[in-house]
Amino acid sequence: MLSAQLEAYLAAINLPATTEQKKQLIDFVGMLNKWNKAYNLTSVRDPESMLIRHIMDSLVVSEHLQGERFIDVGTGPGLPGIPLAIMNPDKTFVLLDSLGKRIRFQKQVAFELGINNISSVESRVEAYQPEQKFDGVLSRAFASIQDMLTWCHHLPAENGLYYALKGQLNDEEMRQIPAGFIVKDIIELKVPKLDEQRHLLKIIKE
Repeated sequence: MLSAQLEAYLAAINLPATTEQKKQLIDFVGMLNKWNKAYNLTSVRDPESMLIRHIMDSLVVSEHLQGERFIDVGTGPGLPGIPLAIMNPDKTFVLLDSLGKRIRFQKQVAFELGINNISSVESRVEAYQPEQKFDGVLSRAFASIQDMLTWCHHLPAENGLYYALKGQLNDEEMRQIPAGFIVKDIIELKVPKLDEQRHLLKIIKE
């Protein structure tokens, strides 16, 4: 039963959730699974794996978010933005992706699940000019850190942070971080039931 598994995983990462939040997370998995058959939104095929690889993999970042306005760049079907938005109703999330089918899915999720702190934008990141800058720029499996910083340099507010969600850290990739950026923190994340490395890099502009 997915809801029992979710309960256990949330307890494992010590993240409290209301009944409504748990229902939204489970319903999101259900929609992802249903739409995936037609739209091929993710290579993860079964709901139990989605719960671990998509929902929990996103939520382990929740406690590290600082600020109120976030943009999730290259969000795909809304990861990590939608799970984080569900668990952080006091924060707002812009979900940016260049593929229309992903944006349609996100909008349907927001409508059906009643999530009112996300907005979906169909655009390439380099072309997107926000009226207001962001406290945090999130990226999960979107690009190399170098590309992320180059393409997203115009998005954070003055004291905004980049949150790069990575698997195994690659020395070469770390060496290629462009001048003018500082890695402020590297946090090792533990995703329940996932025996793979996960890291969160917090990066600031000098």
